Amino acid sequence: MTQPHALIIDDNSKNLGVLSRMLAKQGVTCTEMQNPAQLEAFMANTPHIDVAFIDLELPNISGYEILNLLRSDGRFDNVPLVAYTVHISEINTALKEGFHSFLGKPLDATRFPDQLQRILRGEQVWEAA
Repeated sequence: MTQPHALIIDDNSKNLGVLSRMLAKQGVTCTEMQNPAQLEAFMANTPHIDVAFIDLELPNISGYEILNLLRSDGRFDNVPLVAYTVHISEINTALKEGFHSFLGKPLDATRFPDQLQRILRGEQVWEAA
């Protein structure tokens, strides 16, 4: 069985590193994207991802716009797209806009392994903190 692969979109390099390390501990490889302008090239060249973690507050584009870009490409139809943000007040908007799951920052290292496994199994996880 191949390792799951995650896409992380976050303009904060510290947050990218933290999530990448947490995923690596669970055997998940990552593509880190600090500049959302790289998304279209990534979409054109990526064969497969198993989950995407999308910060909602990014420069020049919102996480909701990224959600729509990914959803417009049929290859990502069955990929869990997870909103993750410090703005936990966005949880209802994220649900309404069509995110699969929502995780509030900072991520809880003790709960994250279970949250990740549930998301990878296709379960929705809505946890603000």
